[in-house]
Amino acid sequence: MLARFSRFATLLFFSLVATISLAQESKPNVVMILSDDQAWGDYSFMGHDAIQTPHLDQLASESLTFTRGYVPTSLCRPSLSTIITGLYPHQHGVVGNDPPWKGMKEGQKRPNHTQPEYVKNREAYLSHIDNMKTLPDYLAPLGYRSLQTGKWWEGNYRRGGFSEGMTQGDFNKDGRHGDKGLNIGRTGMEPIDSFLDSCKENDDPFFVWYAPFLPHTPHNPPQRILDKYTSKTDSLPMAKYWAMCEWFDETCGQLFASLEERGLAENTIVIYVTDNGWINELSASRYAPRSKRSPNEGGTRTPIMIKWPGHVAPKMDKETLASSIDLVPTVLAAVGVETDRNLPGINLLDKSKRESRDTLFGEIFEHDIQSMDDPAASLRYRWMIQGDWKLILPSSRMRGEKPELYNLKQDPHENNDLAAEHPQKVKSMTDAINAWWDAE
Repeated sequence: MLARFSRFATLLFFSLVATISLAQESKPNVVMILSDDQAWGDYSFMGHDAIQTPHLDQLASESLTFTRGYVPTSLCRPSLSTIITGLYPHQHGVVGNDPPWKGMKEGQKRPNHTQPEYVKNREAYLSHIDNMKTLPDYLAPLGYRSLQTGKWWEGNYRRGGFSEGMTQGDFNKDGRHGDKGLNIGRTGMEPIDSFLDSCKENDDPFFVWYAPFLPHTPHNPPQRILDKYTSKTDSLPMAKYWAMCEWFDETCGQLFASLEERGLAENTIVIYVTDNGWINELSASRYAPRSKRSPNEGGTRTPIMIKWPGHVAPKMDKETLASSIDLVPTVLAAVGVETDRNLPGINLLDKSKRESRDTLFGEIFEHDIQSMDDPAASLRYRWMIQGDWKLILPSSRMRGEKPELYNLKQDPHENNDLAAEHPQKVKSMTDAINAWWDAE
């Protein structure tokens, strides 16, 4: 009898081990691709008549693609912090690119990034990332390895919970927003390829943060790509920007090929989003008004794509409102982690949650952070989309500005302000914004 029980216990043990092993093998890998400064329509699949993005077009065709995707804020550092934490900027505390400096209130210019006293401020501001729980932090207990490449403002990659990475974050050497990480894409795809080789060899599930400095300035695309666009416009700055978009797309193709060549693509979730929009001026390689740093569609809107072979049916969704605050809870649900109740976003793979949402919120802050620990001190605008309606609500600091109301279905480029014609709509949406975050 004892022998029979012992045999049964042994079989049960090995069955459990096999089950656990199978569960570990089935954990999906996650690759997050972040474009840097690109308008929501600047892709072939979004209808641009000049820019060619064949690899992202293919991704869109294989993904649950939300053409009405948004980031809550249209500046890179706070936007990236939202993507990695799933929190709004006023919740995670990173509301601008550069922290305050001595003499700021008196109108003194921002000091050099490596000026010793200012380095201390930059290092002190990293307390926000230290207090955050990031996506790599959530994934680590499940055995995931995480690689940071590209844009990263929050010091050394380890401060974001990454196990491996490129950015050293030495502010004494101008490690402001990525240092060595900014080479990815522009100079090749190492160390991503080596990381994938190592993960495959050791059967480790992984998370890759691919946030190349593309199509961000400097707009210096390879000549072979630029030549394709100089005949399509009289504006050389515009041709350079269009070529940068294709160059970025080309690097995405290299990343997809790396996954395929290693047999990793089928068990990998690929997520795409842009950190903020960009409308290039005709006369120079700089952004125009109502794009980057603005509450307008040109600053906040982005396609959001989720590809997961065998799990997510491809669909071009032109109605559902999606936000970058949704990416962390979506990944957590996919890998089987109970969503943190403090996260404001939804699981975009949950059809019922997608269909029940009709509202998004966002917030725009100063480029230069006005307070080390008070987000409201830097606030410029709060905004809200409800169905087809969008309200832009200026803060009291924006003297002389009034609320703006647009019907995005009829006016997707926000040319016709309807606030004066719909005062009750303005009031009801203002009340909703204040209920979301009563900043004033």
